[in-house]
Amino acid sequence: MDKLYKTDPEVYEAIIGEANREHDNLELIASENFVSMAVLEAMGSVMTNKYAEGYPGKRYYGGCKWMDAVENLAIDRAKKLFGAEHVNVQPLSGVPANMAIYSALLEPGDLFFGLSLSHGGHLSHGYKVSFTGTFWETYQYTVDPKTEQINYAELLKVAREKKPKLIMTGASAYPRILHWDKFKEICDEVGAYLVADIAHIAGLVVAGEHPSPIPYAEAVSTTTHKTLRGPRSAIILCKEKWAKAIDKAIFPGLQGGPHMHTVAAKAVAFKEALSPEFKKYQHQIVLNAKAFEEEFKRLGWRLVAGGTDTHLILVDVKSKGITGKQAEEALDKAKITVNKNTIPFDKEKPFIASGIRIGTPALTSRGIKEGEIKKITQLINKVLTNIDDEKVLQEVRGEVKEIAEEFPLYPEIRKGRKED
Repeated sequence: MDKLYKTDPEVYEAIIGEANREHDNLELIASENFVSMAVLEAMGSVMTNKYAEGYPGKRYYGGCKWMDAVENLAIDRAKKLFGAEHVNVQPLSGVPANMAIYSALLEPGDLFFGLSLSHGGHLSHGYKVSFTGTFWETYQYTVDPKTEQINYAELLKVAREKKPKLIMTGASAYPRILHWDKFKEICDEVGAYLVADIAHIAGLVVAGEHPSPIPYAEAVSTTTHKTLRGPRSAIILCKEKWAKAIDKAIFPGLQGGPHMHTVAAKAVAFKEALSPEFKKYQHQIVLNAKAFEEEFKRLGWRLVAGGTDTHLILVDVKSKGITGKQAEEALDKAKITVNKNTIPFDKEKPFIASGIRIGTPALTSRGIKEGEIKKITQLINKVLTNIDDEKVLQEVRGEVKEIAEEFPLYPEIRKGRKED
């Protein structure tokens, strides 16, 4: 990045600093991952220069030959990857994708259901401070107090009573399998549309590690980072009957010109996801999550919902007398990156929280497997049971450094500027 260094050394320094942070730390945030160098190159390409409002073959600007080519590649690959009838690859991120689906399927003021934020849902699933909680009437369903999993019989009971027009499914902090067939039965009985947000589990879905909502849902949204290991963006998949409404909701409804450098990067990521190696990678993500579960249980920690079927676990740290905030800060000092997270029926505020969320996509991208996962779990336990002991934190930092060096990340970037 010689040109960047000469033009703006401050930004250059920040980029090199972040590359080193990602290498030096153990990244356990469930919604984060590391893209390939090929995806990074597409993101930093001349595709960023071009406006391409509209859709392939029907643009409002001239000179879109290669924009059409790359967008059609992204669409065709996503269709093949997910088995979808129609795909829109232009959403800028997950929340606009959900907004477009609501706009296409609902009228202002309609009632829809979404999983409660503190029970594993997402802001855009009807949370009161989100636009989704003000443009539409919303009801937040919760998990069962005993199992901490979705009670489909109870959801059906509430749906019969309230008659939602749409039920949004999917989550950002729910560690168990989502049963789309059961959601579909509920929707059919009350006359609601089924929509699925698979932002967290999209990679697992395409690799067969989690059931797919495509056969059941009217529309499906997903971000393209997280388990899918692409750029920070999103796509919408839907049945053909909703294609025009979804496309119109994205453009001109919610967005102007798509970010074509990101569309190009999505196309690259989808090609990578179609490879046999990607399926092996997703399977390892699940194996690593199970390894975390087993070791945390062995060490006496309580896990929300009893464990995991996916890429993440929720650890109830309050059960051992500390808050999620304290746990996050202590682990950060030890170069282990997690995020504090509310747990079902949490009595703490979200910025304090009673749990931490741990995910395996990023570690798995580095080549880390079950043996190292068990060691990392022991390091986390060591920090959280000695939260104010600087000597312990220093020891753990040393062990983290050894693991990081064994599984290097982005050496092409971290080596920095070539000497003149």
